[in-house]
Amino acid sequence: MLEISHPTLSIRKQTTLLSLTRSGVYYKKREASGEEVTLANEVLEIWQGCPFYGYRRITAALRRRGHVLNYKRVVRLMREMNIEAIYPKPRLSIGNPAHTKYKYLLRDMDIDRAGQVWCTDITYIKLGKGFVYLIALIDVYSRYVVSWRLSVTLDTHFCLEMLEDALRHHKAPDILNTDQGCQFTSSVWIERVESAGIRVSMDGRGRWADNILIERFWRSVKYENVFLHCYESVQDARQKLKEYIEFYNERRLHQSLGYVPPAEVWHGVASTAPFCFKKAEEEDNIKIAA
Repeated sequence: MLEISHPTLSIRKQTTLLSLTRSGVYYKKREASGEEVTLANEVLEIWQGCPFYGYRRITAALRRRGHVLNYKRVVRLMREMNIEAIYPKPRLSIGNPAHTKYKYLLRDMDIDRAGQVWCTDITYIKLGKGFVYLIALIDVYSRYVVSWRLSVTLDTHFCLEMLEDALRHHKAPDILNTDQGCQFTSSVWIERVESAGIRVSMDGRGRWADNILIERFWRSVKYENVFLHCYESVQDARQKLKEYIEFYNERRLHQSLGYVPPAEVWHGVASTAPFCFKKAEEEDNIKIAA
């Protein structure tokens, strides 16, 4: 588009017409020096060992190793390598004001059988480069993961795909609880849920405790698998999550279930006490206060 040796238009005129800066025309990317490559490798090594470290802690760790540098250099290297500290991402559940919101149906409700109430939510999973979104559908009474899906985009399609898989293999529950994210308030999601004879329930705005079981599951997934393995790709994440969720359902002993795995309660081999969201919220508040 821009011609350096144009017969009539100077570089100044061409950049003005194209709304470009002249400095960008003459800029030549500098090849990374050996010192820069070594430093980048150290940043990556520190981050892989402690993926919860941000640029401040990585800068401090590098200084302890004898490097003289400021945090801006570390920030630039982390951006170039597309890495960042693992931390809870905000605004995964962005609502749409035009969508209808539904009443929360589970308050003070005793859930006393498997298949009575399901709940679902979306979280993000950090990869070596980038991240993916994980959605899971959990049976409240048994804690059994009924279905799950990974996606590189935060759309409604992969949510519906997960729901279809669950309804294809299992009897529909009485109630399905979600948050007020636009994926779950969309017309296609609501129509599919109601067409299966399921009542729609939604958390109150900002009420994370209304869906506390799925929040507890995210904690288990991340601390027991994601943080212990550096997922390199979507395929790697899908395989490791598949193995973990199979372990979670079939072999992981749950204290709240009397130290039996969810599959035994889901299939009726074992039983547990009725679950109440209000009691669960009170238990969590006690733990936080302690």
